[in-house]
Amino acid sequence: MEMKGSGKLLRIYIGEGDRYKGKPLFQAIVLKLREIGLAGATVIKGIEGFGADSRVLHTARLLRLSEDLPILVEVVDSDEQIQLAIDAIEAMLKEVDCGSLMTLEKVEIIRYAPTR
Repeated sequence: MEMKGSGKLLRIYIGEGDRYKGKPLFQAIVLKLREIGLAGATVIKGIEGFGADSRVLHTARLLRLSEDLPILVEVVDSDEQIQLAIDAIEAMLKEVDCGSLMTLEKVEIIRYAPTR
């Protein structure tokens, strides 16, 4: 499936230590996105950050190795598919006691083509 034109970029900010039904939350989110048929997802591991409570700085510096580094899951797809993703992820996040942030942006998809 090739895609061009307007779409949406969904970003989900969570922690590396967040869990969903026994597995890492980021992994559960990616599997759910794949299950509902999104074009793709990327997980990016941050090297430092803090969340809404701002009490703890999570860092990958050698002097203080954190076990809960920031994780960003990015997804680009059509408006309709992204709305399905938002609904599914919201349901998952309601089950998990973790700090999280989701953002949504309009994007112009220049090229999306799977390998042949």
